[in-house]
Amino acid sequence: MQKYVIGACALAVVSLGAQAQSSLTVYGVADAGLLLERGGADGPVQKIGSGMASSSRLGFKGKEDLGGGTVLTFILENGYSIDTGAAKQNGALFGRQALLCLSGKAGALSIGQQYTPFYKTLNNVADPFSTGMAGNAQNVFDDTTRISNTVEYITPRMGGFVADVQYGLGEAAGDSAKNRYLSASGSYEQGALTLELAHQRKENALASAHSRNTMLVARYRFGDVTGHAAHARNRDALGRESHDTLLGFTAQLSGGNKLFASLIDHRDQAAAQRHARQAALGVSHGLSRRTDLYAAYGHIRNSNGAQFHVGTAADSGSGTTGVNLGVRHVF
Repeated sequence: MQKYVIGACALAVVSLGAQAQSSLTVYGVADAGLLLERGGADGPVQKIGSGMASSSRLGFKGKEDLGGGTVLTFILENGYSIDTGAAKQNGALFGRQALLCLSGKAGALSIGQQYTPFYKTLNNVADPFSTGMAGNAQNVFDDTTRISNTVEYITPRMGGFVADVQYGLGEAAGDSAKNRYLSASGSYEQGALTLELAHQRKENALASAHSRNTMLVARYRFGDVTGHAAHARNRDALGRESHDTLLGFTAQLSGGNKLFASLIDHRDQAAAQRHARQAALGVSHGLSRRTDLYAAYGHIRNSNGAQFHVGTAADSGSGTTGVNLGVRHVF
């Protein structure tokens, strides 16, 4: 359910014969439940969690057919906490997404605050939990989700191949490299198989150092079961290197039920060897096309001072064990 807004511009590329000259859609997610955490420095936590499976949001998507096969799309998306009503993303009005996109036969060109190609690969292809619940792959993998001040180009699909390139302007006076962000992905999809390669590079505020992540992902559908595998090589701004590996599956069961599980291994290549392993299991039950109940369990074993936490789609978490019980409605 979380994937329906991330590919909005890409969707426009393949739906140019749009029904009306222009349209406006109001959409969103209301997600809440019970969150239990153990293993945090301040002790156990029990609370009402918002956005555990998919971050709660309210969005507006508009589309206008400009003729000649060209479509203009805009997205304005706000994040909120359903338990308190407070705005997320540090109170930004449209802190989740704010973009304009022109799409046509040559592809899609967008500008604004957008999801990164690296995140879209992790969310849409690699992670059985779609970066939500206690099994969230971003508990361990790089957690850069969106970047401001970006220009992005997505090619049309050609023979199963699609490329996605994004440039984030640092907007620092005197040096365009400061806070600059670069990301790209290339994917191939044929039948049951999806292969995707993603890379990102982030400059620091002084342009004196950068971090980078490269990830290779494979997904294969075996009937009602989908297998997921991903491997990432990371280097932070201090030059420390690590590897992340994910194996998991999603199984579509009878009665609208779905089972998902994953194992993630983090290997620290530095002398400290701050390794970590995460195991997670989740299940959802569809009450309707738009509403489901879900439950998830995740546990991280940290070694040699590693400090990874079990979070959710909207919360980075504070403990090494998390349990989620909730309901999600998509409108």
